Parts: sequence; C-alpha cells; structure tokens
Amino acid sequence: MRITSPANPRIKALARLLERRHRTSEQRFLIEGAREIERALQAGIELEQALVWEGGLNPEEQRVYAALRREGLALLEVSEAVLKRLSPRENPAGIIASARSPRQTLKDYPPSSSALILVAVGLEKPGNLGALLRSADAAGAEAVLVAGGVDLYSPQVIHNSTGVVFSLRTLAASESEVLDWIQQHNLPLVAATPHTHTLYWEADLRPPVAIAVGPEHEGLSALWLKAAQTKVRIPMRGQADSLNVSVSAALLLYEALRQRLLRDGLTKMHSTL
Repeated sequence: MRITSPANPRIKALARLLERRHRTSEQRFLIEGAREIERALQAGIELEQALVWEGGLNPEEQRVYAALRREGLALLEVSEAVLKRLSPRENPAGIIASARSPRQTLKDYPPSSSALILVAVGLEKPGNLGALLRSADAAGAEAVLVAGGVDLYSPQVIHNSTGVVFSLRTLAASESEVLDWIQQHNLPLVAATPHTHTLYWEADLRPPVAIAVGPEHEGLSALWLKAAQTKVRIPMRGQADSLNVSVSAALLLYEALRQRLLRDGLTKMHSTL
C-alpha cells in the first residue's frame, strides 16, 4: 500500500501527534530520522509502524529501513508530501516511525551509589532540553529527570538530542514528584543559581549527587533553592546575564566528572575530535 495524500485519514491521525495534548492522551509519539529511530529500537522503545519515502532514503536511512524490515515492523510507503505533513522540519527525513510512550516512572528507578543525576526544572524550549540530554550523555550522567516544562517526546527534543532521549535514562514527572523522589533517596541536591558566592568548581560534586538547573530567564524557584544543600554559580565576565541552560548543565556535569576522575586516580579521558 502506498499513501500519497497528506489528507489521508491515517496520516491526519498521525499528524495529531505533533501536538503535545494528543501525544499525552494517546500515549504515542513520532520519531523522525534514521539515527533517532535506530536508538529507539536499540533502547527497546515499542515501535508501531514506519512511514518511508523510498525514493528519498539516504544510505543511513536505507540501513535502518532494512533493519526495521528484519524486525518485521509494519512499513508503509508514502510520498514526500506526506512526510512533510508529519514533520516540523523544513527538510524532513526519509523515514518516520510512530511509537508507544514508555511506561517507566520514577518509582522504577533506584539510583546507584555513584549516581550523577541531572534535574531539568521547568524548561520551556524543547531544543534546550534536547541539547541538555546530549551533554548529560556525553558527561556520563546516570539519568536526567525532567521536572515539569516541555514534553519529553516532542519532535524537537528527540531531534536535538539525536535520539539520546531513548538511550539515556530520562524520566519526566512533576516538580513536586521529582523533589520528593530526591529527598526519599537522600540524594544531595546541588542547585545552579547566580545568587550565591560558591563557584561550581568549589563544590563537592562527587557521588551521589543530583544537580538541578532551571529555565534561563527565571532560574530555579525558591522551592528548589530552599531544598538544595549546596548552591553554586557559574562566573560570568561579559555583558550577557545568562548562559544557555544546556551549556550551564555541561559545565556542571563535566566538573562532576573531573572530580570523580581525580578521586579515582584517572588522568586521561576518552575523547573524539
């Protein structure tokens, strides 16, 4: 079967998943792109079907398409116009899959004794959350807890995280639920804020620890600052009054990694240039 019209009822039903309210109510979402779909597949995300523009697949997409065929996933050939209807990108990928939302919750996650956890509180821009997830993955964070804010499975989060949202333990809950979970597990909470004298490299970020960052224009609320055992700031000498939240998170996470490497007597880090 081949679908060429964006007005096809099946396509219109899938296009609803571009909106958060429909993703939430249906517990389904879309995954666009070969790398993102491959990481979802490797992470055990339940894929429902894949829509493929066979005439527009690049080599990476062809490889993933072949893997999906081997998995026996339902495959539907569509036109480029259909993919454009299902994609927020200016130039859509040649393959898009629909998937069921994972059911894992905070209750399913006991932190390890060496946990390095990043808490993203009230972020408003999906692109920032996606970039933050990449930083957390690169620095070796055990988990990212998304406390309120943007939808974890928005197309922009998935795309900007390059699918890391699937491979890195990432859990979403309300701010109160995340804060309660941190306190129940007796995790030291470090809050990033400009309203403190302690520089981030002066704080003990060795395990276990949860590091909280908030939205750029408001920062963390009084609730989080009060709950934190340690407050740290990133020094700024220029005219800008804030850093992108993913940059701030990266600095804090890599300082935590540096401290752990020093503690363990390791002086070399694997890197790719």
